[in-house]
Amino acid sequence: MRSTAAVLAVSSSERRRSQRSFQVVPLVIRGELESKKVFWEDTFTSNVSVHGALMILSAKVCIGQKLVLMNPQTWQEEHARVARLGTSDGSRTQVGVEFERAIPDFWPANAAPAKSASALPAAS
Repeated sequence: MRSTAAVLAVSSSERRRSQRSFQVVPLVIRGELESKKVFWEDTFTSNVSVHGALMILSAKVCIGQKLVLMNPQTWQEEHARVARLGTSDGSRTQVGVEFERAIPDFWPANAAPAKSASALPAAS
């Protein structure tokens, strides 16, 4: 268990705005490579939330890059930006993306839990 000091030391960029759900959800990603060539990639998530997802990509992307995520089950498309690059195996990289706004209905109903009361900021 973390100490209070350790919890307070976590930077604001590491705090989660919403609860994550570990779920594999198929996605189609569209974006632009450095060469200005448009790419499409079928991939999947490893976890999701109402604010974004963590997925695996072969395309080389960079922090801040804009992407379009399409849920092939519903054909719904949403814009997102690359917020984090994780581990890479040389051909694929873990990519964390953030939606422009919270989108609770993008993922399957059982994928993205609602924000819990404990995650909400205290009323002032």
